Order: sequence, then structure tokens, then C-alpha cells
Amino acid sequence: MEEKHRILVIDDEESIVDSISFALEREGYQVDCAANAAEALKLLDGSLPDMILLDVMLPDRSGLDLCTFIRFLGEVPILMLSARDSLEDKVQGLEAGADDYLVKPFKFKELLARVKALMRRWKKSEGASTLQLGDLKLEPARRTFFQAGEAVDLTLREFELLEYFMRRPRRVVTRDELLNRVWHLPTPAETNVLEVHISSLRHKLRDGDKKLIRTVRGVGYSLGG
Repeated sequence: MEEKHRILVIDDEESIVDSISFALEREGYQVDCAANAAEALKLLDGSLPDMILLDVMLPDRSGLDLCTFIRFLGEVPILMLSARDSLEDKVQGLEAGADDYLVKPFKFKELLARVKALMRRWKKSEGASTLQLGDLKLEPARRTFFQAGEAVDLTLREFELLEYFMRRPRRVVTRDELLNRVWHLPTPAETNVLEVHISSLRHKLRDGDKKLIRTVRGVGYSLGG
């Protein structure tokens, strides 16, 4: 029998947790629940679930801070849940390490679709082969990156951005495409989050002359070409 995927729901609204648990269990998932950060950390001690649904507003700790901390524990897809629906709020959630952001109130059909999409995306990433471009080597399954044989420490979002580039070498990728595919933000979006990460990547890749990650003025960016 195929092992059930385990999902941890971290939210202090009992009615929402009950409804989410019922919907997920009906789809065959095993569900654990935590009403606050302290309970969640106890459940996370020793093993990580296959996915985490995390509310931004928790009674004992910010969900954003907890999300960032979970990223230090290991790799697990995180879907942020929040009643805050501004672009700035979504950016903050994604920058904290969430893979997706769903605004409350939501339809459970959409929640399930988001959960399944994230599961597919992470499974695909785990089975992906090594990507190589010049002296750049990226291993999606291990979430590691090397330049000229030397390991380079990247944040989760920097890694995903670089992986997106390396799967499309020398192709010009638009700003809107990157914000939509890497940050899952609606486009067009007025935010400088992409530019900040491009600058950080250039610094870490010792790309001072900006020939590795090339800016195509008025269009977007291109890696290695």
C-alpha cells in the first residue's frame, strides 16, 4: 500500500483547521495539527512532514518568523495561509520561505489544487538531474550549487531563481515571467524583490561585470548569453 503523504496544519482557528483536515483526509492525506508555534516545533522535532500549511497570524509567534526557522530545519514545501491580501504581504510571506501564498477565505477546491501542485513541483525537483552551464553546477535533488567546484551558499529563493535560469540557458526571461514562476506573484507587480535577488546572485557568483547574468533592458534577464 502506498504510504500517505503527511501534512502539518499550523493554525489557531479551530473551525478552519477542522475543515482543512477533513478536506485533506478525504483526499488521502495524513494530517497533523498545531494551534501555535510551540506545538508545531514539538511535532517538527525529529522529522519533517511532506508539506506544511502555515497561518501568518499565530498566538505565540509570527508565522513569518516560524516559516524562516522551518527553512533551517530542512526542505519541505510550505503553503502560507493568511487573511492579508496585499502584494506586500504576499511578498513578505514568500520572502520568509513560503512556496505559495493563499488568501483567506478560500475555496477548499483551490486549497487542494495548490497542495497537489506543490507536491508535484517538489517531487519533480527531487528527481531532477544535475544542471550544468559552464563552471556552474546545480543539483536540484540535493539543493546544492557549485561554481568552479566550490560550494556557494544560496537562499531558497536565490536557488529557485538560479534553477529557473539554468533550465533556460541563454534565453531572455522577462521580469513578469520570473515574478510569476519563481515568486508566484500576479503580474505586472510593482516590487523590487526580483532586482534585489538578481543583485545578490551576481555578488555570490562573482559576476561583477554582469556578463553571467545579463540585463536585457526593457525585457528581462539572460543567464550565460
